[in-house]
Amino acid sequence: MILTQCAVCATELGLSLGKKCGRCSTRYCGAECQVQHWKEGGHDTLCKKIKKAGGAEQYNANKKYSEAVAVAAEACAEDTKGQTCYICTQAVHWKTKEGLVRGCSCRGTAGFVHVSCLAEQAKILIAEAEENKLGDDALNGRWVRWHTCSLCEQDYHGVVAHALGWSCWKTYLGRPEADWNRRLAIGVLGNGLNKADRHEDALSVYGAELPLLRRIGASEDEILITQSNLANSYDQLGRSEEALSMRRDVYSGRLKLSGEEHERTLRAASNYAASLARLRQSEEAKALLRKTIPATRRILGESHQITLHLRCNYALALYEDPAATLDDLREAVTTLEEIETTARRVLGGAKPLTVAIERELQQSREVLQIAQRLQNV
Repeated sequence: MILTQCAVCATELGLSLGKKCGRCSTRYCGAECQVQHWKEGGHDTLCKKIKKAGGAEQYNANKKYSEAVAVAAEACAEDTKGQTCYICTQAVHWKTKEGLVRGCSCRGTAGFVHVSCLAEQAKILIAEAEENKLGDDALNGRWVRWHTCSLCEQDYHGVVAHALGWSCWKTYLGRPEADWNRRLAIGVLGNGLNKADRHEDALSVYGAELPLLRRIGASEDEILITQSNLANSYDQLGRSEEALSMRRDVYSGRLKLSGEEHERTLRAASNYAASLARLRQSEEAKALLRKTIPATRRILGESHQITLHLRCNYALALYEDPAATLDDLREAVTTLEEIETTARRVLGGAKPLTVAIERELQQSREVLQIAQRLQNV
């Protein structure tokens, strides 16, 4: 996680509170903890090393990045055996000696790459856009390289997304707080942590990011994105009521800011409906989904991930409703069968969304079978 806690007592400090070491910027809640860390915590031997790395935050990010790359390469070792990087054409990176990864939807012999090569590619593209003043649209378009494969155009997931998140954060964290790239980098890190199931760490990142955005006067769009990410972390940690409350606010904010048919509004509707269904508010969830799904299919298409998410959430609301009829259960199974075929064709079998749909399909079939047996008793 980014350094939002006292190095000694772990008191939460956000991104701006507390006291810092004058040499290396290690953070403390006060002078007492700072003195204790110097005398008993080994900071006297680490301080110069941390300063040389660029300060405590940079030292931490560099360390976390190296660890994340090693984990990603090890996790992908079997899949990448005998392959080469599509960027540098080598099996082992010439400088870092890291192995290959593949955490997207590429298949066959496509998509094998070093995390360092992906990071270098993203840095070059963004630096070029900045240097040549290509404008916000060009810059934002190039930013996708930090989280999206340039071959299959699908997001990286799992440990690969986690490693890219740390790479992105360590690249831009030294910039001023209000810098656009630094603000985007916090989001990439948080999303990478979530995709690697490090939800407590992601919650800490988003929880620190939100007050920062408000303090620097960020746009409503940025704040809504961070609130949505924060709600996703709440949801993953089982804090369903908090997730529902925040997702309701995000959906309401999106309707006001972007209108009913904007892609981000449709995504917010999907997340809000998922929370409603999870808390057994089935009728409200189904009403929202029945209103939203036709527009999503028309605007984004049948194979778009938001469409697949919405239809999966609709099936979930159907079969998890305690008052579901046999027709409801059959509709849920049919819907999941349709989108499972689409997800497998478009995203591949390893994509987390495909895995989730297949899991829901299996569960919905079991629920239908039980209901049918009970009816025949």
